[in-house]
Formats: sequence, C-alpha cells, structure tokens
Amino acid sequence: MPAKVLASASPQPLADRLRPRALDQFVGQRHLLAPGKPLRLAIEQGQPHSMVLWGPPGTGKTTLAELLAGASQAEFIRLSAVMAGVRDVRAAVEQARMLWRDQQRRTVLFIDEVHRFNKAQQDAFLPFVEDGTLIFIGATTENPGFALNNALLSRVRVYVLNSLDSTAILQLLDRALNDAERGLGGRWSLSVAAREQLAQSADGDARRVLIWLELAAELADAQGMMLEEALPEVMNEGAGRRFDRGGDLFYDQISALHKAVRGSSPDAALYWFARMLDGGCDPLYIARRVTRIASEDIGNADPRALQLALNAWEAQERMGSPEGELAIAQAIVYLAVAAKSNAVYTALAAARQDVERHGTLEVPPHLRNAPTTLARKLGHGEGYRYAHDEPNAYAAGESYFPEALKGAHYYHPTVNGLEGRIGEKLERLRELDRNSNRRRFP
Repeated sequence: MPAKVLASASPQPLADRLRPRALDQFVGQRHLLAPGKPLRLAIEQGQPHSMVLWGPPGTGKTTLAELLAGASQAEFIRLSAVMAGVRDVRAAVEQARMLWRDQQRRTVLFIDEVHRFNKAQQDAFLPFVEDGTLIFIGATTENPGFALNNALLSRVRVYVLNSLDSTAILQLLDRALNDAERGLGGRWSLSVAAREQLAQSADGDARRVLIWLELAAELADAQGMMLEEALPEVMNEGAGRRFDRGGDLFYDQISALHKAVRGSSPDAALYWFARMLDGGCDPLYIARRVTRIASEDIGNADPRALQLALNAWEAQERMGSPEGELAIAQAIVYLAVAAKSNAVYTALAAARQDVERHGTLEVPPHLRNAPTTLARKLGHGEGYRYAHDEPNAYAAGESYFPEALKGAHYYHPTVNGLEGRIGEKLERLRELDRNSNRRRFP
C-alpha cells in the first residue's frame, strides 16, 4: 500500500515558510506600521535603527527584524539569549567589522528573548551599538523597563507589539490554506465556524495557529480524516490563554483584579480571578492579595472585610482547590460590593513620612514607662492621665505625640460605611479637646 502524501514535502515548518517577505504581507500591528509611522518608514527607506520589540509570542517580532535587515540589505545575525553568550556576541561583532571593512555592508544583530541576558551580557554589545558597528534589535516578551539595563534602553527605541486580533489571524489562515508555494496549497478547507474557533483559540499568537494547522494537516493525511476532524486532536485544551506566572502579564492581571475590587465591580473581579486560576496561579497568592485589599481599600468602612478575607485564606489552606477557591471568590465579591475607604492606608503612609522627616523624636515624659524608682525620679509617667478615670473614658486635651508633632492628624475617615460613624466620633472628641482647659497642645 503506497504511503500517504504528507501535508507538505518541505522540512521547513509552515510558520517559517509563511513568514512575510515584504511589508505588505505582514498582518497586524497597524499602530506601528501605518503610513508615516517611524517603524514603517525605517523599513521603507532601508534605514533601520537599534530597537527593542516587546510583545507576546507570535506577534511578528522576528519577522519585523528580518524585514528591517532585508530592506537595508544588511547582514542578519540571529542569536537566542537562551543559548548564546558573550563569546557569540563577540563573534558577531567581528563578522560585522569584516563585512563593513570589505563590503561596506551593515549588520543587524537580532537577539531573541534578550531579557534572558544578564547585565554583563547586555553590556558586552553596548560599545558596538554606540559606535554603529551593529544595529541591535532585541525581542522580548518581558517588560524592558524591568528586564533590560538602563544603559541599553537609553540607546534603543522600544516598540510595543500587540496580540493579533481575530481579523489578522483569519487573514493568516487564508494565506496558509491557499498559498500554493508556501502554504497548504488549497488542499484543505475549513468551515467558517472552525476558522473562527481556531482564530479565537490562538489567543493572538500567529505561530500557534500555524503549528496547529500544520499538525492537523499531517494527521488528516496520515489517518484519512478531514482537516476539521483533525484539529481538535492537535489543539491543546486550555492552551489558548496566556499567563506567565510571575512575568509582566501576571502582574497586569492581579492589578486588574485589585482595581476591579476597588472600583466595586464584582463581575470583573471574578473574571480576573478566573483568568488567573485558569493560567495556573497559586490561589494562596490571590488570597494574600485579597487580604491586603481588605485593609487598603475597605479598611474601617467595613472591618468585616478583613476577617472574611482571612477566613478565605484559611479555607484555601485547609481544603485546597477547588473547594477553597470558592471561599476566595466569596471574599472577592464581598470586598467588591463593600463600602470603600483608603483612609487607613493613606494615614499610615503619612505617618511614615513624618517618621522619615523628623527622625528619632523623644517620647514625651508623661508617656514614658516608669517601672523603676529611678525612672519615676526622672519624671517618667508624671502627669499621665489614665483615660478610664476620665469622663466618657477620654482624657480631653491630652496629647500622645512628641512635642514637634502636637496636633498632627493622619487618619481622615471617609463618610462611607462604618467609617462615617467613626468620623463623627472623632469630631466629637476633637471638640472636647478644643474646649478643654487641660490642653497639652495649642
């Protein structure tokens, strides 16, 4: 029985074969490549500059680097920071010097996953970027502000690439299915529903959708199946949602959850909670953040929020997933709908500023501990008024601050929830202070 014809006779992966050879074949990133944009002009005029391309996987970072090099007829040297080191960078520098000396030809050094280079490795090519020996293009999925040296960032321009939208992915699918030279040559077809599902599952990653398509075509060839039947067999369940467990996207998502709670949007907060769980985030990390939110954004407007957050944390520790996750979701919803106040958060920040500004101020004598005869002879505790012995258990006019800070106020209760009543009480006490004939402060 003759062997079945494979989907492609080329050993080169479909994603590489379909890599755009010209700017008009590139899909997506209109915010960077629209007419008149600096990156488009650099390609059209063949005048590349050193840059960092920052964006999710499969958004065209490598392709843009190749187009830039090709447009300027420069030598293209590609290194991966996962495997390359300083020696490889030095070899690239020597090659660039020879090309310029012998052919007056420039060199583009493309370093994929440049965030994997440590400081010393990044410093290794700085002089050669500075003197024009190399045009440096780095690609990264991590925030360059955190991952790259300031010295390097000062010498490059950072371009931010976005995930591809469904329209761009569908355009790429058309090309892959119908391109006779580099694609699948029109041998396969997909229904509109299957195409849309594939585009959605790709989650903005062009490489991912082309890998799935190629694997499905090979499986369909081998098993005598329709392409649409083979696709579910090669698509990883749950693989369509990006999450980096500690990288930039991780912190973006926990930030979104926090801000949704602060903004009293329980539905959005639950969505981001579900997204993080789906990506494999440790629920205990989220429980810890929820407990912080209870103090930072709700505080004394509803003190029950902190207890509920702690209970949810304990429930997750005791029961694990998925049972404990429901308790965290309960806490998230409660915090989102609770009265809000950041008065304690801002009060603590203000107190810390005064501590830093004024240094080690002396404890006033009447507030000092007096456990010994010597301490009492030195006046420690002298004149202290025991609040429980005063009317309404309040020593009107007393000050508990160092001399330099008498009358300072950090905590300003809001009118929300319980804190409104707290504010009313504090105002009554301050009125007693103002009317007292035993005031320790002006």
